[in-house]
Amino acid sequence: MTETIKKIRSDYHRYTGKGNDPFYRIVLYLLFGRNHCFNYSFWLRLANKKNWAWPLAVFMHKRLSVKYSMQISRRCKIGYGLYLGHGICMVVSPHTVIGNNVNLSQFLNIGTNHGTGATIGDNVWIGPQVCIVENVHIGNNSNIGAGAVVVKDVPQGTTVAGVPAKVISDKAENFLFNVYTDLQNT
Repeated sequence: MTETIKKIRSDYHRYTGKGNDPFYRIVLYLLFGRNHCFNYSFWLRLANKKNWAWPLAVFMHKRLSVKYSMQISRRCKIGYGLYLGHGICMVVSPHTVIGNNVNLSQFLNIGTNHGTGATIGDNVWIGPQVCIVENVHIGNNSNIGAGAVVVKDVPQGTTVAGVPAKVISDKAENFLFNVYTDLQNT
């Protein structure tokens, strides 16, 4: 249960910027904050493992899933700091593994037909209307542009867009080039 509370705190920090609030403030934000995305992630976290609040959490997760058309499976492995932007119409396969500090946007579909879901790294931003198909790996610090259909692996530190998704920017390559240039100039 302590791991679940840590994940809820990290999600709360992503939504509010407040990381050291006591847990009762998080519950007050849940009740009066009017942020359905945080409410969904709160109940998703609690419904993930059996605990004292599990029956209520499963009920609330299902209720909010229907209300906002968000089908993020309770069996999905999700790291710290999940952020659901404009949370509506999301489908995430139960076989998906999501890293830390990942932003998911509206009209997202991460699916599989063969039980081998996508693996999403840390610090990834996924834009609206994105489809991620089958067993692809999305590297850390990557961005996926709006409307992209990802059918191949996304390298670390890149931005991809289009149908099918292609690399349009490579932050890692530019970073190494800038470091090399700075070293030559000194």
